[in-house]
Amino acid sequence: MKKLLNIARTFRDDEDGAAMVEYSILIGIIAVASIATIAAIGVWVSDSFTGLCDGLTAAEGVADCDATG
Repeated sequence: MKKLLNIARTFRDDEDGAAMVEYSILIGIIAVASIATIAAIGVWVSDSFTGLCDGLTAAEGVADCDATG
């Protein structure tokens, strides 16, 4: 019976599982923040190039700034 109580106390006091859950949540938050930051930078760069293309079109009379065509 004492052995069973010792096992139960050990299981209750073990914090390895809780630490793993905390680290998993932290990694998830960091991943979401990183993806959101990269997406925001991508939108900013795209808008910057669009503004540059519009400025060149207005100033130089360039017909098309599309890099694909």
